[in-house]
Amino acid sequence: MANTREIQSRMKSIRDTMKITNAMYMISSTKLRRARRELEETEPYFYTLQSMLSRIIRHIPKMEHPYFGSGRPKDGKKCGYLVVTGDKGMAGAYNHNVLKLAEEQIEKAEAYSLLVVGEVGRQYFHSRKIPVEEHFLYTAQNPTMHRARIIAGKLLEMYESGEADEIYMIFTTMKNAVWTETNMVRLLPLEKEDFQTPKAPLEVYQEEFFFQPSPEQVVDHVVPNYLSGYVYGALMESYCSEHNARMTAMQAANDSAREMIRELSIEYNRVRQAAITQEITEVISGAKAQKRKKKKMKGVVI
Repeated sequence: MANTREIQSRMKSIRDTMKITNAMYMISSTKLRRARRELEETEPYFYTLQSMLSRIIRHIPKMEHPYFGSGRPKDGKKCGYLVVTGDKGMAGAYNHNVLKLAEEQIEKAEAYSLLVVGEVGRQYFHSRKIPVEEHFLYTAQNPTMHRARIIAGKLLEMYESGEADEIYMIFTTMKNAVWTETNMVRLLPLEKEDFQTPKAPLEVYQEEFFFQPSPEQVVDHVVPNYLSGYVYGALMESYCSEHNARMTAMQAANDSAREMIRELSIEYNRVRQAAITQEITEVISGAKAQKRKKKKMKGVVI
């Protein structure tokens, strides 16, 4: 059994660790609120672009365009994967779930190109000798529209050059305060069905629509902006999910620390009571020994 000094040292160490986990919880809480606010402010722009594509497809449902898969091979496709992870751990299963899904998809693909956001993902694939075509530095902890445009530009370049026939994004979305979900979404080519709404079926003209200079050139300008908005939204969702997972992990760590301190306090009290009892016993035994010694001294005849 440990002595009181060892138990006190362990309790102090746990309390010092709790200071760190509490600080990380508060930091993640602040960053999460700010990120959600920024995401809500940019959502109208993204939804407007989505609505614009829906209107274009509704008016010209049979339009052929490379962004909608026209002219792409049906077999032997080369896939590009954009994997979004964090720059650090201590966030529960957040990074693990993304990397697990990414590795499963890579094993299935005949040919692939891998693009990674986040230092955790870069180190993971590097340790397994999986080649990473490009790593976007400083994006996981600072998602901005500017960085999203850079990533979207790289994805469009890969798609237009034929380096990748399909582009997928693997990231995490936050459903609510306690539930996150790892998703894989195909960014390119776009699916016309994804932009249909029950209220506005194809070939039902609800407005007069003019394309200048042509529908194809309008799509050429709208899709890159739409893709940038989608990538930005996914980066922000992942950022929110990471901090939500870290808050949950830190809360669990704090709860475990409190339970450990409670158990150590009980053990400390038991050890202290045992030590006090032992001291009392020793004092009583000493007093009895002295008493017996005095009786013997009195019984000696001089």
